[in-house]
Amino acid sequence: MEYRFARRMGCLPPSFLGELFRVSSQPGIISFAGGLPSSGLIDAEGLSLATSQVIEEEGRMPFQYSTTDGYLPLREYIADRYRRRLGIPAEADEIQIVNGSQQCLDLVAKILLDPGDHLGMERPGYLGAIEAFSLYEPVIHAVPLNDDGPDLERFADLVHQHPLRFFYGIPNSQNPSGRTYSESSRKAVGEILEGTGTLFYEDDAFGELFFDGRPRLPVKRFLPEQGIMSGSFSKIVAPGMRTGWIFATRPVLEEFNIAKQAADLHSNFFCQVVLHRYLTTTDLDSHVKAVSRVYGERCRLMCELLDDLMPPGMTHTTPEGGMFLLCTLPPGISSMEVFSEGVKEGVAVLPGVPFYVDGGGEDTIRLNFSNAGEDAIHEGIARLARVMKRLE
Repeated sequence: MEYRFARRMGCLPPSFLGELFRVSSQPGIISFAGGLPSSGLIDAEGLSLATSQVIEEEGRMPFQYSTTDGYLPLREYIADRYRRRLGIPAEADEIQIVNGSQQCLDLVAKILLDPGDHLGMERPGYLGAIEAFSLYEPVIHAVPLNDDGPDLERFADLVHQHPLRFFYGIPNSQNPSGRTYSESSRKAVGEILEGTGTLFYEDDAFGELFFDGRPRLPVKRFLPEQGIMSGSFSKIVAPGMRTGWIFATRPVLEEFNIAKQAADLHSNFFCQVVLHRYLTTTDLDSHVKAVSRVYGERCRLMCELLDDLMPPGMTHTTPEGGMFLLCTLPPGISSMEVFSEGVKEGVAVLPGVPFYVDGGGEDTIRLNFSNAGEDAIHEGIARLARVMKRLE
């Protein structure tokens, strides 16, 4: 049988993830390549208690179909947290629950993009967004990301030269680089976009995970009508629950709701009810603070070891939060060489190539510090140092 697939399937960039997951699961491999939060920091006991309470007290309600926009008490909780934590106005009817923020990427692209439409994103940019957007056949423009945010001159030129449907960015602890926009950069992005037809899609998957515990104002604070935000409980509660949300104006959510209903009717309702019970019976702020403290310790350890053990010419970002950092390799060493030799040495890294939609990244690797304990970080970076020594 010769299968005929949609043309859009040919628009996807080549995927490296299958090979990555295969080698990362091999016995003895220390993996810095994935994007997992720490399993050891998931509050399994608290989630188990919340599940038992829901089953005992709510009867059959959580096991029935529900509305597409999601469990109202959970949406009210999210809106209230925006008001209390960030001081920005938010109402429950501006929140819709999704199957992890990855679904938000797909549905936003579905309702906003026609083939040939223009969108912008950071360079390097999040691999999952590149894959989700590419299925809708847009023209993707990449703006270089500096330590304090996008290159504002290039950003302004792009906005003025092309009718962008939206610009996608991760202002807080960006994936893959770990960089965070400064407040002045956030304001400047808002000023450049204000009054244009371009939306700013703000992926805030890591906004709670700053090592200093200090929240940063979102770009949406400066672009209330043009801002779309997505958030997720995957990084701060449990990724397996696949519960995230979109925060947007009502006209955007009306279209979004139609697309989501066609895709899956609604997100896992039982998990929404359990999650709400957990959130309202647990001190989430204390939990997030504890997770951020551990991630901060692991990040600092990894940075110190990279500084001490890597050859001259190798540099890295220094994240303020999140789960990732980006290394730039010495001249003449390719990320694919580091990946291949790393597997032989028992350490897995993620080559930077998939994060560069317009080509490049051969001289960068992404490292994840959240899912490895201190002993594994010590040993894994030592193995990586041996790989770099051989490739010099």
